[in-house]
Amino acid sequence: MSAPIILPSILAADFSQLGEELRSVANADRIHVDIMDGHFVPNLSFGADVTATVNTITDQHLDVHLMIENPGKWVEDFAKAGADTIVFHVEAVADQEAALALAAKIRDLGVKAGFSVKPGTPIEPWLDKLAHFDEVLVMTVEPGFGGQKFMPEMLEKVRKLRKAIDNAGLDTLIEIDGGVDENTIGEGARAGCDAFVAGSAVFKQSDRAAMVEKLREQATV
Repeated sequence: MSAPIILPSILAADFSQLGEELRSVANADRIHVDIMDGHFVPNLSFGADVTATVNTITDQHLDVHLMIENPGKWVEDFAKAGADTIVFHVEAVADQEAALALAAKIRDLGVKAGFSVKPGTPIEPWLDKLAHFDEVLVMTVEPGFGGQKFMPEMLEKVRKLRKAIDNAGLDTLIEIDGGVDENTIGEGARAGCDAFVAGSAVFKQSDRAAMVEKLREQATV
């Protein structure tokens, strides 16, 4: 496995000082941007306009996580806003065929395509479709709010993904999001995870750069 990818989630940042907040995690590998519509999940965050603002502040890879209904309607807006990866939820599309079509649409926009699964969604139906995606995001909490407790039982999905990806010789990234901190990130790494989203674990610290480094060390197996 390659070096762990650490993605601070700006959902936990202070938006009144967004530029300073982003500069405080300049040593992170990517920035995770949570988009919530108040319908697919019971929280509301921000949209393509804030994503575009983030893109003007940082050159880091923007990993945009769409926790929204009808994601296909919005992917062009987020691609134009500067998303480097767009991840949508399989629960928000009609069926697997629609998911594969949406992934192709995202890739046609010149953006990497990913899908995410909620804790209650099985991963098995997707294990033979991974070549269509650049990233799989396994939620280790119920999506919608930051600061929730990590669900270690979700790592079984990571193990199944790791085996399927390795057996197929793919480079699809496995990412986890939810409750990731210095105490849980090692479990995810040992299960085979490549990338780790951390929100409050990073932004609650006075020295965010040091926490990013600590997480990276803890995820090196």
